[in-house]
Amino acid sequence: MATWQEELQNSVTDGAGLARALGCDPAATDAVIARYPMRITPYYLELIKNCDALRLQAAPDLRELNDPVGMEDPLGEENLSPVPNLVHKYPDRVLLLVSGQCAMYCRFCTRKRKVGGETMRFSEEHFAAALDYLRRTPAVREVLISGGDPLLLADARLEDILRRLREVPSIEVIRIGTRTPCTLPMRITPELCAMLRQFHPLYINTHFNHPAELTKEAERACTLLADAGIPLGCQTVLLKGVNDSAETLRQLFCGLLRLRVKPYYLMQADLTKGTSHFRTPVKDGLAVMRQLIGTVSGMAVPKFVLDAPGGKGKIPLTPDYITAMQDGKLEFTTWQGLPCAYPLE
Repeated sequence: MATWQEELQNSVTDGAGLARALGCDPAATDAVIARYPMRITPYYLELIKNCDALRLQAAPDLRELNDPVGMEDPLGEENLSPVPNLVHKYPDRVLLLVSGQCAMYCRFCTRKRKVGGETMRFSEEHFAAALDYLRRTPAVREVLISGGDPLLLADARLEDILRRLREVPSIEVIRIGTRTPCTLPMRITPELCAMLRQFHPLYINTHFNHPAELTKEAERACTLLADAGIPLGCQTVLLKGVNDSAETLRQLFCGLLRLRVKPYYLMQADLTKGTSHFRTPVKDGLAVMRQLIGTVSGMAVPKFVLDAPGGKGKIPLTPDYITAMQDGKLEFTTWQGLPCAYPLE
């Protein structure tokens, strides 16, 4: 298996390369990546050749350039950044963006406006300002490290970031958001895991969208992380034409549990400019959840959430089971559609 550095070096990043690999129109590809960069690792490229659902996630589409509905910054992150690269949306936790690079630039990315470009730069000056903010804001007890992808940093740089965060007295929990177990699984090495396990309690949320991504290489990556004592969760985005069916998601979520990854969120796609062709109607997501709940283990059912525009936070979306609250009873239907009641007090 190639090293992760070799995978990145040999990634497809232009129209000519994608044309050779997949037969795509190079001019159309280059028109899109002039605005939104592309990178596809050789590993993921091989998966694409056998699965159109994966191709949709990775290959540029001219529809990205014609989106009158989407917003550049749908979650209002720029307005919630007291210092560069730090987003403070919730009272007790912050998002710290430490990398502008990804192993693969997903075409539906929320930070499509920034990743792969100079505006996503994370400097020592930025980190010093973030640490100063955290020391002055002791209500923050949790830091989510994201980007881009933090695991595209060298081990030594990532260790330095984690160590200095741990030196802030109020920080209790650190989370890392990464898609490398899916798109660049060779990045997960025994050396990386040995370094990460120094910083417990440490959690990793990864990102798989389709059962075809649950390869032997991905399983090895997740096993190394889990064996290092790191709890693993998965944030899946509901994407039109990729995974917007209950059966596809059932296979994905049950497969993740076999890899010791807990399905954490099923995300309604954000209102990001250049991604409208991926968004599904909210009612479709609710219908999928109704088909999943009760038919698979509760461990395999994530929360279906919508990240409210303007930085207003995640809102859980749940199928409606309650039919009435009257005469001292809660009246509802079960997952099988059967009527039932329970005393209100």
